[in-house]
Amino acid sequence: MIRSILYATDLGLYAPYVLQHALSLARAYNAELYVVHAVEPLGLFADSVLQTYLDEDTLKEMRTHGLANVMGSIEQRVMEGFRDELGEARQDSELIRSVRVVQGDPPMVILDEARRLAVDIIVVGSHSHGEGLNTPLGRTSGRLVQLAEVPVYLVPMLQHR
Repeated sequence: MIRSILYATDLGLYAPYVLQHALSLARAYNAELYVVHAVEPLGLFADSVLQTYLDEDTLKEMRTHGLANVMGSIEQRVMEGFRDELGEARQDSELIRSVRVVQGDPPMVILDEARRLAVDIIVVGSHSHGEGLNTPLGRTSGRLVQLAEVPVYLVPMLQHR
């Protein structure tokens, strides 16, 4: 029985297509839909540039409060984007219980969210639009298929059709 679904999005070109699959499952099973987007941590180069231009107090403030504000802003924009994407089918946006943007390694963020929410299934695209046609699975989807403790609903990308 599917009672809760985690839709993991990269917010890429095919995200609306994968969202439609997640919403369709949520409607069919009358399930709660949760959304997560993972933001990769700053690389060493970006971090060193910030250290060069910001004093220690400003850097500490940015790391604690600034990052939370940025993540909250992204969450709000993602939800607004979903509402815009759904257009006339706005009642579908009510199926979405929450949108979380979390910093970290995408597969680990998704798996952690799946455990935290105790979802019954994870919905994800087969790979990002940046991957080549020769690659059947992207890094994130491949890791999810290998490590997830719940079924993974893998949506093939349109470029293969």
